[in-house]
Amino acid sequence: MIPHGRNVVVVAHRLLQGDPVELELRPMVRFRQHDVPVDRPLQPGYRAIPEGEGFRIPGVEGFPDLRIRFFEGGTLYPDPRVVPEFIYRVEASRGYGAVGDTWSPGAWRAPLQPGVHVLLVASTEADRPLPTLDEARRLFDEERARRRALIDAAHPAAREGAGPDLVLAADQFLVRPLRAAPGNAVQERSVIAGYHWFTDWGRDTMISLEGLALVTGRALEARGILRTFGAHVRDGLIPNLFPEGGEEGLYHTADATLWFFHALDRYVSETGDRETLRDLLPTLRTIMEAHVRGTRFGIGMDHRDALLRQGAEGYQLTWMDAKYGDFVVTPRRGKAVEINALWYNALRAMAEWERTEGDREHARRLEQRAGRVRSSFNQRFWIEEERYLYDVVDGEDGDDDAFRPNQIFAVSLPHPVLDPERWEPVVRAVEERLLTPVGLRSLAPGHPDYCSTYFGDLRTRDAAYHQGTVWSWLIGPFVDAWIRTWPGRRAEARRFLDGLIAHLGEFGLGSIAEIFDGDPPHRPRGCISQAWGVAEVLRCFVKTTEREDAGTVEEERASEALHDAGRG
Repeated sequence: MIPHGRNVVVVAHRLLQGDPVELELRPMVRFRQHDVPVDRPLQPGYRAIPEGEGFRIPGVEGFPDLRIRFFEGGTLYPDPRVVPEFIYRVEASRGYGAVGDTWSPGAWRAPLQPGVHVLLVASTEADRPLPTLDEARRLFDEERARRRALIDAAHPAAREGAGPDLVLAADQFLVRPLRAAPGNAVQERSVIAGYHWFTDWGRDTMISLEGLALVTGRALEARGILRTFGAHVRDGLIPNLFPEGGEEGLYHTADATLWFFHALDRYVSETGDRETLRDLLPTLRTIMEAHVRGTRFGIGMDHRDALLRQGAEGYQLTWMDAKYGDFVVTPRRGKAVEINALWYNALRAMAEWERTEGDREHARRLEQRAGRVRSSFNQRFWIEEERYLYDVVDGEDGDDDAFRPNQIFAVSLPHPVLDPERWEPVVRAVEERLLTPVGLRSLAPGHPDYCSTYFGDLRTRDAAYHQGTVWSWLIGPFVDAWIRTWPGRRAEARRFLDGLIAHLGEFGLGSIAEIFDGDPPHRPRGCISQAWGVAEVLRCFVKTTEREDAGTVEEERASEALHDAGRG
């Protein structure tokens, strides 16, 4: 158990039944950054200093000291030595160096008897003493109480079945970054995109916000996240990501800022916090102006049709962002389908906020622009013969008819841009060609670029990342679109989550993987624990539990869409 907010781990061993046995624990130690190759030679300077029933291992290369202590009897055997050729199986499967040395300070042996907990406590906290036995036990109790409180604070539907597992999984991603935004009085909050190797990403944060923070009853943290990213807006864009250890974000994203509008919309709808909305309104206006005028990376509105274009050589600006060296696998330069669905959604949300909190004349102009976007979208993206949507129009090679999941956002977002009579054929086609038990494929089988597995070295994996690989988070927009199309069948949509709920005990225990192979048996790959996968499954778990006659904001907006199309 790792107590919340502490750099401490407590490991408890107990014998459930049977005769007493002798337990031997030999810690293996290696100080390194998580992205350093495991086959790099062991640094010099490892040594163990006995301290009571444990060791203090001075950190090397600037790392803090590691202190390890054992409790409940036993004998300490100092035996410092290099343990050679430690094998890292996952690194081997990815084509990386996979055999490296590690180091051990010694071993500890203790009798293990029924009813007795044998504890190991380790810490890198320089400013606090190592927990005593009683303190270690108390940390267990406090962490259990904290987790119970998290479950109690969540939506009632999230307290049953798989809900508590998902609530606790969600807790792992909400963090306090160490950086400080200039002039921002609110304590910063952010979302780690995935474990083990992602930092906080703007796109992932905004997509995840509703599931991680609103469904779980953590609205204050949701507010902190929105204000944090609002304080980091530059040239009309929120950061794509914050590099590890850095305070300045990288801004190469066309959709993260549009997802910011969606996240704020969900936050205001859920909390009624108009003060935060009013505080962010000036920033939202600068974002809108920058997108109309044009900003970095070729992001800007085409004034001929009001659609949003994006693209710059060497950059991957949509969520399909795999890049190997200088090669962008899916550049999607032009007018991408989900970017324009998000653009329309942002325009409609902004018009609504201006009408209630700001400038009514500006609201009217935004509504007119949204109307142009909707008209252009339905004219340009719809493929009448195939009954689905282009992935990109006005691209470098013309219009791209590759069948991808991005079209689902034209139905799933709170303000759907697609004409209602086209919802059903799109949703049915996505279900037939992309749906798996663990999410949506990123490209339909049968396409020449389709990759059935995500496996091998970095180049091979990047080539497959968005070319058939299944993404867990996409189950969320699919469920939204399905319920919007068949609103009286909300409970039926729960079946789309069954495979991902069963997966909770499979890979990163208690969490949801980033991706899966495109073909059965859909083996989990990538990050063992991904924020937007957990968030979207939790959100939809609650959504498909709610009473079908409850009436939701989404269904009211679907009625608005029908009215706008002249069919109300």
